[in-house]
Amino acid sequence: MFKTTKMHQMLAAAALLAALPLGAAAQAKDPIKIGLVSTKSGAYSAMGAHVINGVKFAVDEANAKGGVDGRKILLAEGDDESTPDAGRRAAEKLAREGHNLLIGPIASSISLAISQNLARWDAALIGTISKADKLTQDACNPRFIRTNHSDAMDLAMISEWAKTLKGNNFAIMAADYVWGHDSAKSFEAAITAQGKKVALKLFVPMGTKDYAPYIQQLKAANVDAIWVAEVAGAIPFIKQAADFGLKTPMIGHAVVSDFIINATGKLMEGMPGNVGYTPDIDSEASKAFVAAFKAKHNRLPSDTEAQAYNGALVLFQGVALAKSVKPEDVTKALRGAQVDTLYGKATVRAADNQMIIPNYVARVKTADGVLRPVIEQSYPASIAPAASPLCKM
Repeated sequence: MFKTTKMHQMLAAAALLAALPLGAAAQAKDPIKIGLVSTKSGAYSAMGAHVINGVKFAVDEANAKGGVDGRKILLAEGDDESTPDAGRRAAEKLAREGHNLLIGPIASSISLAISQNLARWDAALIGTISKADKLTQDACNPRFIRTNHSDAMDLAMISEWAKTLKGNNFAIMAADYVWGHDSAKSFEAAITAQGKKVALKLFVPMGTKDYAPYIQQLKAANVDAIWVAEVAGAIPFIKQAADFGLKTPMIGHAVVSDFIINATGKLMEGMPGNVGYTPDIDSEASKAFVAAFKAKHNRLPSDTEAQAYNGALVLFQGVALAKSVKPEDVTKALRGAQVDTLYGKATVRAADNQMIIPNYVARVKTADGVLRPVIEQSYPASIAPAASPLCKM
């Protein structure tokens, strides 16, 4: 009797196992728990909405295809409030709750505040927007991977592009924090190397709303063009510059961005500047992304949405390469790896965890029925400067 009952139990268990999907029959893999730390309030909230859209699109797309390496992706969000302290707190909360694969900060100061705590939280951070060189120089971290252009990469391109800039006398208006100072320093070096000069440098504190004092100085400087490296306040600055009759041409560093263009109407038409992504990029991955995004949202993706999406793709590949969701395993797997990106195949440089990708100069003009950045010149990834000896990993 005992043997018969035992046999029936075994047969029933076997039948149940056979009825289950193959994935359920195997031991379930740990999910990929992502902590999306971006800006929902404060100076970068408009840009933050685009970062959030891009990451969510990547997560939804991957989950619809069955996840990554058989793992479902779980997303939790935190608001960095556009400040380093709030960003650090939001990231720590997410990491300690298990969402320790972090992505999404905009300001370099916020990424720096998070990066220096990654080992303590057992977390990793994928940088998709922050450009400050410090992140991959003396403050580099083996748990931090940057998938966007650094300032050094931008300025290597701009050093070439500067040879074609008209005029001999320039002004700089930059954000008064690490990224803005890096940008100003690098642009001045590029211009003076051409025998040209910078007559005026202005640094704008975070949260500035009244740009009149800066605009008056820029008008009085009577320069040929203004280098603008001010993202958080770009929208009010451009609007107020028009109101006060500032006619001097502007060149944008991270300013020729869809969310700024959309908020300023035609005021930026004709403005040149570097750009991290546009739908003009002619790779198969970019074409597929644009088509899928347009099918869902009935519009083209912004540069910020695309860069956030691209960072998420790299994170997913890190999980697949590592066959693990442990943050240290993921970043180790990515270090030195060649990955698929919206730009084509790209390498995450082992010396500093900077992904090496082509770079672009665009101009704001109408294309595809909308005013947006349109690429005018592309520069190969090979012009990226070597890793800084200050990075010790």
